Amino acid sequence: GDRCPPGAAPAPARRTQRAAAAAAPLTCGGRRPRRRQGRGLRAAPEPRAGVEAGAGWEEGREGRERRAGAERAERAGPGRGGGGGGGAGAARAAPCRAAPGTAPPPPGSGGSRRVPRHERRAGGVQQLRGGGGGGGRGEPGRRRAGTPWGQVGAVWGWWRQERAAFLLLFLLFLVLTPLRSRSAGRPRLPAPAGLLGDPEPEEAVSDDSSRHGGRVRGFPHERGNWATHVYLPYIAQEEFLELLELLVSRARTYVPSLAAMEEFHLSLSQCVVLRYHWIEPFVRSLRERLAAFHRFFCVADQVKVYTNQNKTRTFIGLEVSAGHFQLLELVSEVDGVLEEFDLPTFYKDPSFHISLAWCVGDLSGRLEGQCLRELQDIVDGFEDSAFLLRIQWEQIRCKSGNKYFSFPLSTPDG
Repeated sequence: GDRCPPGAAPAPARRTQRAAAAAAPLTCGGRRPRRRQGRGLRAAPEPRAGVEAGAGWEEGREGRERRAGAERAERAGPGRGGGGGGGAGAARAAPCRAAPGTAPPPPGSGGSRRVPRHERRAGGVQQLRGGGGGGGRGEPGRRRAGTPWGQVGAVWGWWRQERAAFLLLFLLFLVLTPLRSRSAGRPRLPAPAGLLGDPEPEEAVSDDSSRHGGRVRGFPHERGNWATHVYLPYIAQEEFLELLELLVSRARTYVPSLAAMEEFHLSLSQCVVLRYHWIEPFVRSLRERLAAFHRFFCVADQVKVYTNQNKTRTFIGLEVSAGHFQLLELVSEVDGVLEEFDLPTFYKDPSFHISLAWCVGDLSGRLEGQCLRELQDIVDGFEDSAFLLRIQWEQIRCKSGNKYFSFPLSTPDG
């Protein structure tokens, strides 16, 4: 072709399948422009006037601009037109095939050939990115990654790709933070519905002895340990409270710190410690063992002075004088349940009694003797005391922490 550089020879013609295609004129590079039409081949149309034969595929204004760029690059010589990804003209004008024995034309020398469409696209993308060997001055495209602005652009591109994940994490943080702060101040979950009695699951804890009249715990409190006691409750009548007032007023002449009891009961067990998850099976076992017992009577008419095991408190009580047999049978069943849980049983030779008053410390020496005789005289001389102190027990109760469980005693007829 007339656009091949000096010293370059056109490439040899390829063999075609048809003889008609062999007679077609050659273009730059020795290739015949062919156009498929069905299964046959036909020669390219003749170039229009004013258009070079070797550039028949370029038409109009775009073709002229490309040729002008190639000529400018050829006149400029090596080093100005740019390398593989340089200016627009060099990107479009590739060197032709060199003749044997001659060196290939230098990069950017202005040789032209028909550039396939995918190469033209790749060259355009490379120009936009500013890559390639020489790059020409002032080419369009983004700033290079090595410059500070290029680094900013790289960071911005990364942020655009990852911003969805960051926004999702930020929204999760906004949602979970208030929920965590609310849960920190929420009360604990309620006790399981299977537990009877007070639904409050936590035992109220207060080791301040001044709030309990100076009483001291028999064992230290630990979270999850529930003080448990089995007893027969006694509902005091008005006449019984009158007798109590007489007894306490006389006993205070010997021990002024004596205080009357507010609730009355007859103990069937010591105060033992139960783990919280033991409460339900403990109560169930008690209910099974005590289901066969009936209501019964006992008489509590003997005044007696008692102290606890640690000698930290002193009591005045009414000892049971009749009804020991039924009480011992109840204690035997309660002891059986305590043994199932490896807990201490009741005393070997128990003195069943109803406590009337108490004071802090071991003051039994002051209350025994003359004081005790005077108190017994008051009980014996009280009107209808024999009927008043004959007590019928109708239920057994278990107290564990702040929970109360009741076991009614059936009537003999039922």
